[in-house]
Amino acid sequence: MNKNVRKYIVLSLNAVLSGIMISVGGTVYLLCENKIIGSFLFSFELFTIVQRGFALYTGKVGYIPENSPVYIIEVIVTLIGNAAGTAFAAIMLRQTKFSQALREKADICMTAKTGDTIVSQLILGAFCGMLMYLAVDNAKECTKRNADLSLVFGISIPVMIFIICGFNHSIADAFYMFMAGTFSQDMSYILTVAAGNAIGGMLIPIVKKITSS
Repeated sequence: MNKNVRKYIVLSLNAVLSGIMISVGGTVYLLCENKIIGSFLFSFELFTIVQRGFALYTGKVGYIPENSPVYIIEVIVTLIGNAAGTAFAAIMLRQTKFSQALREKADICMTAKTGDTIVSQLILGAFCGMLMYLAVDNAKECTKRNADLSLVFGISIPVMIFIICGFNHSIADAFYMFMAGTFSQDMSYILTVAAGNAIGGMLIPIVKKITSS
């Protein structure tokens, strides 16, 4: 098998796994009555993704400025794989006893998000993207320094902040969209938020690149 083909197959599978993990986080958040506890439990999914080396769009898009143009293909493949993972998880969960509760809460969530202006969707997506970049980059720095405790907080705190603040995460929102069954009307929203996540995720790397040159 061609080396590049194998690379993208592995990447796609890891991206699907990330989509499923984010869906698990979205599920626990929707079912948890306490917002703070729900956001903390959600952060375990990103911790798992980082530790296992899975591929998550919001964790990779911020590194575009630090890589060659071909890296963009990797990011796009990751985004598609993540979406496929959330769709699969939503289809499975819709067959369970939690289906009605999840669908109702996901629908309320998506109605509020899609009822926002495009500018607001982009900005809230950008802030989430910045926090997700920091969570992943924190993990990388802590791993280099063998700072295990800092790694846990470095990942969980940014995730809790974006959830409690109500910032937009394209992959989590994709799960809510599939769970609510609103794909046809909400797809444009997901693409808008994905663009916002990219803008926010690349902000710090771009500034670092400019200031270090």
